[in-house]
Amino acid sequence: MSDTPKRTRAGHGADTIYWDPAKKSYVGAVSLGYAPNGKRRRPKVYGKTKTEVRQKIRDLKKEVQTGVKAPANYTVADAVNDWLERGLKGRDEKGTIGKNRSMANKHLIPFIGKAKLKELSADDVDDWLDGRAEFLATRSLRDLLAILRRSIAHAQRRDKAARNVAQLVTAPEGRPGRPSKALNLEQAKAVLTAARPSRLYAYLVLSLLSGVRTEEARPLTWDHVFLETTDGIPAHVAVWRSVRKHGETKTRKSRRTIALPKQVVDVLEEHMRWQKQERASRGMEWSPTGRVFTTRSGEPLDAANVRRDFKAIVKRAGLKPEWTPRELRHSFVSLLSDHGIPLERIALLVGHSSQATTEAVYRKQLRPVITQGAEAMDDIFAEDQEGEQAEDEG
Repeated sequence: MSDTPKRTRAGHGADTIYWDPAKKSYVGAVSLGYAPNGKRRRPKVYGKTKTEVRQKIRDLKKEVQTGVKAPANYTVADAVNDWLERGLKGRDEKGTIGKNRSMANKHLIPFIGKAKLKELSADDVDDWLDGRAEFLATRSLRDLLAILRRSIAHAQRRDKAARNVAQLVTAPEGRPGRPSKALNLEQAKAVLTAARPSRLYAYLVLSLLSGVRTEEARPLTWDHVFLETTDGIPAHVAVWRSVRKHGETKTRKSRRTIALPKQVVDVLEEHMRWQKQERASRGMEWSPTGRVFTTRSGEPLDAANVRRDFKAIVKRAGLKPEWTPRELRHSFVSLLSDHGIPLERIALLVGHSSQATTEAVYRKQLRPVITQGAEAMDDIFAEDQEGEQAEDEG
């Protein structure tokens, strides 16, 4: 008597489970009615036992009822790449998208990218994050989990995932992150001196002496820079744009108009003359973006290139190349504080809401030109300017 399971005929429209000798597995044929073209819809699932096949049939029917048609071979990597390609439209390609793509390619896809999304469990996500916690800071682990959550949510909106298991997971504690630092006055002067021959000089002077974010300096256009005093309004810069989506600043409070220290005005005037000469020499090769800070062809500056060039400048200044451009803003705050400027005024200058939580809570109204920072920076760097003048006269 044969031990091979026999295939039995099911009633019309019923589900069927049978043994397939060629595949050496049980097959479940699921009846899902008819497609619009009249063809019968009868997808198949496979398993080593009838119990496994019955469970897969139930799961498939549940997906159909909820409108989800999760592809069997749709992987975590597919979901992440789809989100990066379609879920971040309008974001900066070299900023937000580039950062997320880099993190995903380094720390997500190589470890769980091959997992089928419909089979991914919360335990799988926990194990992956625990493995990365040995190498990454807590903030980076949270960013990675956010990438996975958003990728699966994007797949859900396209009926490619039934549930988001990443929502059930909490990022573990990772390695302590490097705290942000601030340049002291001597270090700040050394950095500016080292930057003097480079095309990044005006960028660094503006960032250090006015406290603008790097993401606000890079997209700055000349029509938002006013280098002359008019009707009693001092020279100023309108910080109204950033590299974020649709050019929005980090918050509404970040939209601010701040007076410029005299040293910044002088440097920007020189920078403008130099840029006009460069634009004339490049001719048709120059890209008319209207940006204050550009590449040699007039294109917008790339954040990665700014970081690279800044490290080289810091090294020439005799400092360890561990500083980042964003720490110029921290230095601005520190220098003003050391100079006796009240914290509530500093909060206004950098676009923060209060002296208590300058990094978190933001006000909602726009403000007139704020002068205290420019006046203080002229005082702080006055000695340095006098020294340069004495050298020139000598």
